[in-house]
Amino acid sequence: MPAARAMPARQRGGNAGASALPRRRRTTDPMAAFDRLPPDLRAWLAGAARPWSPRSAHRAWQRALRDARGDTATARAALTALEARLLLRDAPAP
Repeated sequence: MPAARAMPARQRGGNAGASALPRRRRTTDPMAAFDRLPPDLRAWLAGAARPWSPRSAHRAWQRALRDARGDTATARAALTALEARLLLRDAPAP
């Protein structure tokens, strides 16, 4: 019987991707939390480039919406800019 190969550390955890960002255990049902998000935020998350927890997405959305004084288009643009900064932070070093 062949020996089991150990997976590289970056690939453990199923479909979490190859992110170097820290992982956390879930304490709530993420699908139920996602279903409670505002429709505009859920639509933005559908096209997001990185995985977002419902909690962090909602927190970022509330801040962006507050800063945009309720304008959802401006809030979505702010989330896109935030995501771009996070992707740069998580990019592999050259």
